[in-house]
Amino acid sequence: MADNLTSGTIGYVGAGPSGVLLERLSAEGLDSARDQLVTLLQSCVHSGASLGFLAPLSDAEAAVYWNSVAPQLESGSRALLVARDDANGCVVGSGQLAFESKPNGRHRAELNKIMVLPSHRRRGIAGRVMRALEDLARERSVWLLFLDTSEGFGGARALYESLGYIYAGGIPDYALDPDGRPEKNAIYYKKLEG
Repeated sequence: MADNLTSGTIGYVGAGPSGVLLERLSAEGLDSARDQLVTLLQSCVHSGASLGFLAPLSDAEAAVYWNSVAPQLESGSRALLVARDDANGCVVGSGQLAFESKPNGRHRAELNKIMVLPSHRRRGIAGRVMRALEDLARERSVWLLFLDTSEGFGGARALYESLGYIYAGGIPDYALDPDGRPEKNAIYYKKLEG
């Protein structure tokens, strides 16, 4: 996928009998999928995922978040991938790359909001979203990815480690998990090959 391609189907993920399609969304695509993205974010936060929000997460607060992402998609400073159930087109997962604009950091990007609906977890969807984001990073000559998650229940350390991300440390009481408990964060990075 070229840098100027802003949306379209980019892959197929086997996920049960129906499968899941990955799609890169433009700002317009985000607008069309906003309600489903709000539901995805709320479902993940309410199930304990550490995504920067506290439970309960209101529709309005989740919508404000997604509204803030659209201008970044338009400017090219962020990429958003969604996983859709190919049987019904519903969004079941997503992930983002935030590209660095400073000249000394254009080789790096931050992975954000890797989410899968609780009903669709343990099917390899998050791993495929992550690998697709890595491919997108390579296309932009980005070779260093980083992310942070919670050390607590809300984090996804096992997923990141299974994909070759290296634990770099964390800061005690860095953020509150969705239930309001302070937790240490876990910072990960990966140098991409190829």
